Amino acid sequence: MNRQIESLRRIQWERVHHAARKPVPAGVEAAYRRPELTDFERTALRLETALRLETPWFMDGEILAFTRTMPALPMIFDEAEWDEIRAHHFVHELGSVSNLSPDYASILENGLEMYLGRLGEGRYHAAMRRSIEALLDLTARYETAARSAGYSEIADTLARVPRFGARTLREALQSLRALHFAMWCEGDYHNTLGRFDQYMAPYLQADLDAGRETEESALALVEAFFLACNRDSDLYPGMQQGDNGQSIVLGGKTPDGKDGFNLLSKLCLKASEELRLIDPKINLRVCRETPLEIYEMGTRLTKLGLGFPQYENDDVAIPALTALGYDEKDARDYAMAACWEFIIPGKGMEIPNIGALPFANIVDAVVREKLAQCADMDALLAAVRERIFASVCETLDERRGLYVIPSPFLSLFFEGCLEGERDISLGCKYNNWGLHGTGLAPAVDMLAAVEQVIFEEKQSPETLLAAMDANFEGFDALHDELARRCPKMGNNDDRADTYAVKLLAMFADAVQGLRNERGGVIRCGTGSAMYYIFHANELGATADGRKKGTPLPANYAPSLNVRLNGPVSLIQSFTKPNLKRCLNGGPLTIEFSDSVFRSDEAIAKVAQLVRSFVLLGGHQLQLNTVNRERMLDAQKHPENYRNLIVRVWGWSGYFVELDKCYQDHIIARVELNV
Repeated sequence: MNRQIESLRRIQWERVHHAARKPVPAGVEAAYRRPELTDFERTALRLETALRLETPWFMDGEILAFTRTMPALPMIFDEAEWDEIRAHHFVHELGSVSNLSPDYASILENGLEMYLGRLGEGRYHAAMRRSIEALLDLTARYETAARSAGYSEIADTLARVPRFGARTLREALQSLRALHFAMWCEGDYHNTLGRFDQYMAPYLQADLDAGRETEESALALVEAFFLACNRDSDLYPGMQQGDNGQSIVLGGKTPDGKDGFNLLSKLCLKASEELRLIDPKINLRVCRETPLEIYEMGTRLTKLGLGFPQYENDDVAIPALTALGYDEKDARDYAMAACWEFIIPGKGMEIPNIGALPFANIVDAVVREKLAQCADMDALLAAVRERIFASVCETLDERRGLYVIPSPFLSLFFEGCLEGERDISLGCKYNNWGLHGTGLAPAVDMLAAVEQVIFEEKQSPETLLAAMDANFEGFDALHDELARRCPKMGNNDDRADTYAVKLLAMFADAVQGLRNERGGVIRCGTGSAMYYIFHANELGATADGRKKGTPLPANYAPSLNVRLNGPVSLIQSFTKPNLKRCLNGGPLTIEFSDSVFRSDEAIAKVAQLVRSFVLLGGHQLQLNTVNRERMLDAQKHPENYRNLIVRVWGWSGYFVELDKCYQDHIIARVELNV
């Protein structure tokens, strides 16, 4: 990295910019909570207020402007109003628009001035206009401040964007920074940067052709933008620090079916390698034609312990999305939500994390309630299937009457919203919902253990249930058999893996043909999000030999108490189900000891492993580099490990900033070698 970027990184890491932050003025919400205002007018006025309160501020050596100086303002409703909404509607998470992928390309190309010219006189268009003009006003103040501070290049850039269309990479990155900044100020969260290398590549190429930039100087611009993504992430809502949805997608098929991996894709990988920061989180789209060189580029990032890239397999994803009803061109253009869910830029008001199916909890309940009455495994599986179908229906029934806080500014980025004077919160071309599937591997292990112990060895169901109720105290021999000698998912053992095939097929069957209240389909997946913590807390000891309090695995991963044969067997196990039917997302997650990556040969082996996963029909893969001893020491001496990065579930964070339950879970995950 060049000296300017290195200096900016150091200043930012020292959080010098936090000193510029001001407290939210008391009573500021009164301006936008007036009862005569519609919800979308309140949102627009709140955004206007937030941007008006911002003060232009620059770091020494600044390259791209816009730094938060004002924390988030109070929401548009008072407590009584919000309680009333929640009493009559289902409200997902914080109630704001989230987990979408805006279409940045058109606004970057045309500028906001063009959109102002397309607005009419109606109330909704007036809210859009208010939002745009608020951002342009802040941009003008930043331009003036930049000239006064001697940052002429920033000032010249802001004189152009985002009002007018970008012509250069610098202008496009600055425009994107301003647009994304405004989205966060509006209250929209977990809205991703989408296919960054596709919509930014034309600006890079134009610069190179004109001799305005070199690859080296372009890399510095990309790094400046990546730094900006990390600057204010502590102000964004999320379960934990780092859970802010700032993900990008690199490579993959273009809408016309060509290979989209380009020079900017490489520069993004290089920028992440040099900066070693948690944002933006990289998703790398691959397929069977992807050269091994690209997998090796990704593996070098894995080596650093960043928790990304996450790999998406176009060979599985595109036909699966098409089968779900997505137009083929849209399917080829997929991006990722905040974590791993498949979404379409600019065309979807999808909620890919509307709920979760608790595989482990369902199988455990069936074992406890039905095992003694079941004559064979077929009877037990029939009871599991019935419970899965019931759980899906119950979850969806609880989510009727959806309410989402309007977002007039964000709506500019979505198909049909401006033309139809319709807020994105009310829907778009695609309105599908997604359900996660948590604890699959423990559920599989429970079924395999029951088959061996109860139906093959003819041990008493009552004895098994008594052992589980006692947390296996006094049942050492049985516990040893369940935990150590029964088949486990992850070891390429069909005695276990066949149940993974069956359970995921049941999940897919349960959502088949279902529609939500907006006409969208229901997608099932293999992710967990934070549910792996919640669902584990609801479980006692289980039939796989898992003791009470043992966490469930995050995402699509083996149980934490399993002895694994190695990564090859692991991949073979987890690619046996038909993953095209489970395309809500949820990566196979593998932990490697950091000792794995000490040679180029080992990096090549890991890259080959990723390629094998793709060739075997895996849908998503996420590799982590961990060191248990280092993390244990970080718990004792956090001041020495401020920059220790780990993957949590669909996002990376700084280990010492996580709640202890998440730290402990990461420490407990099984480390593998190649």
